[in-house]
Amino acid sequence: MPSHRKPRTRIRPAAPAVGITTAALASVGLLAQSAGASPGSPEPTVEEVQRKVDDLYRQAGTATETYNRAKEATEVQRAKVDGMLDQVARGTARLNDTRRVLGSYAAEQYRTGGMASTATLMLADDPRAFFDRDHLMKQLTGREERALRDFETQRAGVATRRAEAARGLERLTASQEALRAGKKDVQSKLAAARTLLGTLTAREKARLAALEAEKREEARKKAAELAARQAAARKAAEAAEAAEAAEAAKKPPKAPGTGTGTGTGAGSGSGAPSSPTTSTKAAQALAFARDQIGKPYVWGATGPSSYDCSGLTQAAWKAAGVDLPRTTWDQVKTGTRVATDDLRPGDLVFFYDDISHVGMYIGNGMMIHAPKPGAYVREESIYYMPIYGSVRPA
Repeated sequence: MPSHRKPRTRIRPAAPAVGITTAALASVGLLAQSAGASPGSPEPTVEEVQRKVDDLYRQAGTATETYNRAKEATEVQRAKVDGMLDQVARGTARLNDTRRVLGSYAAEQYRTGGMASTATLMLADDPRAFFDRDHLMKQLTGREERALRDFETQRAGVATRRAEAARGLERLTASQEALRAGKKDVQSKLAAARTLLGTLTAREKARLAALEAEKREEARKKAAELAARQAAARKAAEAAEAAEAAEAAKKPPKAPGTGTGTGTGAGSGSGAPSSPTTSTKAAQALAFARDQIGKPYVWGATGPSSYDCSGLTQAAWKAAGVDLPRTTWDQVKTGTRVATDDLRPGDLVFFYDDISHVGMYIGNGMMIHAPKPGAYVREESIYYMPIYGSVRPA
């Protein structure tokens, strides 16, 4: 990289949240208001704390996706700026080469007694200012005039690219600011959740754990119900296919070349099994996701040692040769939408009205996902959170 390149501002990691943040205090205040708290009134119940903590984690998930989008935009813009600055550097180098050629022509004219103003014309920063002087232009040979015009063209091109690079740097700065704001937002939500949990006594934490167990059991039962419906649907489809095959066997075979046939191969109807390619890709994505079980959730992470929810699904399908966008908001637009009862292993299931969480379906109403800070990649019922919708990436 040429030495004239200016260093660009780097993003400095935000300082970790320490103590009780303003957001945490505000959350405690909101919780007290929702419970009708006043001086001397009872403390918020464990159930209220659970609802508030769950809501803060959901908000943190939304903020994480906002951060992921800003990070992606920053990386794209940084790559563009790097490319533009490289073009400026190369253009400036060519411009300097041309300037040296013009200087050699001027020196040659000086040695042969040429006009001093001709040398000035060749070496000026803006030689176009001299173009109207016909008597000077006539002093130049064809070779010198071509070099002079190349110099002018190159100088204008470098100026244009420098202006574009300056605008690109402004956009990069805006993306970096959005990235910092997103990081701060995530940290404040998580700090607020930790503060609320820190107010609980040992007995209240035990009660909170019991409530969590009840929630998981209810989700497990719903998953089992879905598994039963899907098994029944498969059995019915297999019975219908067997009956159709038996009926076809009773009919005499047609002579070669007569009739078009109805066929029951893959792809001959909406109930046909998926293509081998799709099944193989889904299996590869699932195998990758299973290998990540036990790794920690870290917001903004895309592997290989930690993941957030959309980072995990993106990495899993990438292992199968399918490129997914970075955020849940963009992943939900990729592929084919499917109903919950029609889910197949490898499909992506999205959660909450703001589409702030995603998991990968593995069958029997279960998924693999990266849940939240403090948790690890694990299997869980898709009914653990409110379902928004599902897509089949490939």
